[in-house]
Amino acid sequence: MRSTPSFPARYQDRRPIAARQRRLLQISPDSASHLLRCGQPDRCRQCGNRIEWYTRGTDPHRRFIRLHPGEVSAARVPAAWRWHVSSGAAYPSGDDSRWCRLPHAAVCPAHDAEPTCAGLTGLRRALAVTTRRLIDAGVFTPAPAHSAPTDAGAQICRPGRPIVQLLYVRYLAFRPVDEIRCVAQTRRRDRCPSPLLTSAAAAGVWKLMPVTAADGQVALPADVMAVYDLSRLPYTEQLRWRAQRCPQHAAMPAAADLAVTEWEPFDPLRHREYIHTRLPVGVRRPRPHCGMRQAAQP
Repeated sequence: MRSTPSFPARYQDRRPIAARQRRLLQISPDSASHLLRCGQPDRCRQCGNRIEWYTRGTDPHRRFIRLHPGEVSAARVPAAWRWHVSSGAAYPSGDDSRWCRLPHAAVCPAHDAEPTCAGLTGLRRALAVTTRRLIDAGVFTPAPAHSAPTDAGAQICRPGRPIVQLLYVRYLAFRPVDEIRCVAQTRRRDRCPSPLLTSAAAAGVWKLMPVTAADGQVALPADVMAVYDLSRLPYTEQLRWRAQRCPQHAAMPAAADLAVTEWEPFDPLRHREYIHTRLPVGVRRPRPHCGMRQAAQP
């Protein structure tokens, strides 16, 4: 039996039925508006294909996972890649049905590694064709996987998932600092396109700090990382960043949230691949003579 029930294709008079797929909803526990939520639609920054963000129902520290929007046969998917959705949250393994959900990373055509399951090769190729069509149409530009060198000894450094410190807690963001969007709902009932970092609001400071977790874990020996520090901003500004709202919607507390916030508590052991030991200032600066590293404005 399929986890998402199917509907008859036609009425008794043979007219086609335009049935909509059911969406599992749940009240978001961290939303000020207590808005019913389900998988938040989005597009992959590497391939441009549609994805859905779901909250992990088992691991509170790793809050979100990107799932492929469609269901696939569980027989084609390894047991480690099987997910199911219940009450608006994603859970690993199957739900004893012949259908399951699939992590987008397993079939993303932007990744070099081929899927270990031969049954997913066709899906990966179909996503690759969609990526090529989006690129040819000029509606999608793949995000750079690595920083491109400019000249000898200089290199651009822009973290795709930066580490942000606010309210004395360190979080791992899902997008670059200048691309973090407001989660509030507009009057047209779509997501606000305004970024959190605006020219009218105060900005944070990039600093090199010891590699520690959000809960005050002991720093790793001889390791530093680039952190976008918002601790010097006023308390209200830090609350605005934590709620992920633009200045306009921060002044409107009654406005509902259309998406969940994208802050994930930082763990230096699990998120070590996102640690950058240089300041993202465009060109690498020489060390000061005093032996101290100075903070740089973005």
